[in-house]
Amino acid sequence: MKVYEYKVKIKLKNDLQYYELPDKLSYFIDSTLGENEEFLKYHGNSHYKGYVHDFLYPIESNGIYQKNKIYTMRIRMIEEKLVQYLMGKLAFHETNEFIAIGGEIKIIPKRNIQQLYSITPVILKGPGQGYWRDWMTLEQFEKRLKDNLIKKYKFFTGNELDEIFSLYNLIEFKNKVPVKVPYKNIRLLGDKVILEIADNKQAQELAYLALGVGLLENNSRGCGFVNFKYM
Repeated sequence: MKVYEYKVKIKLKNDLQYYELPDKLSYFIDSTLGENEEFLKYHGNSHYKGYVHDFLYPIESNGIYQKNKIYTMRIRMIEEKLVQYLMGKLAFHETNEFIAIGGEIKIIPKRNIQQLYSITPVILKGPGQGYWRDWMTLEQFEKRLKDNLIKKYKFFTGNELDEIFSLYNLIEFKNKVPVKVPYKNIRLLGDKVILEIADNKQAQELAYLALGVGLLENNSRGCGFVNFKYM
């Protein structure tokens, strides 16, 4: 398994507020997938998606992303067919909000990872899309986080995994209140987390996978995108 990181340069056609980015950027990718019958079906399926993206960089401190300014969005992927398709299409794609003006790709080296930390909020969806702390314990949250990565690993690799292991030695929540993420006319509530990854084979496999597919849910909507520090 390889994790690819594709940096797309994007020029804005109009000013955009920060809260508009998740939907607009997801549509930017979705509309590219929709130009091909195979990838249109891929997009429409309910299975795990082999990619995750962040929002725009540099971050605007006032929350307003400016017309005619050029920003960067990172898309991480683990499926080579998807990589080849988006490389050929996305760098020249255009929507009502964005014009792509090129991109560059690299493979993230697979080395022992010390830490994963949130770039975009980690989302755990539950009853009524409420915040997980209202109906779940921390222990249940941690189990869901680990189980989600294990399921993704089995789905994308076809391999089984010994599930008796520690994924991380420490989890730290950086937000004092839930972080709001716009999604289909509602606001999902998530967290910014830091994980100190355990030094065992299973944890390291899953940490590397997380770079390419994100933590927990709504990853193709820009949630759960994490950066890393090597050991």
